[in-house]
Amino acid sequence: MINYLKSESYRLLRKKGTHITGLICLLLIVAAAATLYFFEQFDPNFPYATSKFFYSNVISGGLLIVIVGLIYNTALTGKDLSLIKQSISFGISRNIIFWSKLILTLSYFLLICVVGIVLMIALGENLFTGENQSVRNFLLACVNMAPIVLSGFFLTHTLKMLKVGEVYIFIVLLFIFGLSGSLLRVFRPFAGLRELHKNAPNTLLNDNLMSYLDGAAQFNYHYWVVGIVISVISLLIGAKKFANKNID
Repeated sequence: MINYLKSESYRLLRKKGTHITGLICLLLIVAAAATLYFFEQFDPNFPYATSKFFYSNVISGGLLIVIVGLIYNTALTGKDLSLIKQSISFGISRNIIFWSKLILTLSYFLLICVVGIVLMIALGENLFTGENQSVRNFLLACVNMAPIVLSGFFLTHTLKMLKVGEVYIFIVLLFIFGLSGSLLRVFRPFAGLRELHKNAPNTLLNDNLMSYLDGAAQFNYHYWVVGIVISVISLLIGAKKFANKNID
């Protein structure tokens, strides 16, 4: 497995698309900070030039972050899937292929996320008016959001390894992480479906944002339970189906 990881890591590092995506994400953070700072200089009463509002751009962007995860997932599960048959012929097991690609793309994705959070805090605390415990609330909201975002990454990996088209994957991600709570809202009068609505990824992401904006962000294990359930189910089904899938 170590040799396969090294081989895949080498190919991942040579992918210009992943580096460009990471650079664009960081530049967007800088651009958002620069825009708020610019308006503050021309209007001292500009209400949005605060670290709290600046950080809220991340807390409200759960679906967008999941879509960025799709881009990183594609690095080793796009055209590279055509090399799987060759890898299997050299005696590399499907389990090693499935988990190695996940480990590498996830590591790169997490690295960009951590760098982005550090960059946001550095800009937020130095350019804008700070609020009491704004960094603490931001980090707590990020911790709550993390398992939901990661479940989207794991679901994407499974679908990509099973060769589901990117358009269909986007629709699935949009439904689960962008629309699920809103669509299930009509079923709230029914007790069982009310609980499903409350724990839908979309509902949890919105609740997390509202708690952050109210200055009441705190760790909530429900986010982790839902995220872990989606992740485990996705990966177990994905690994099993990939192990039995015909490789063309």
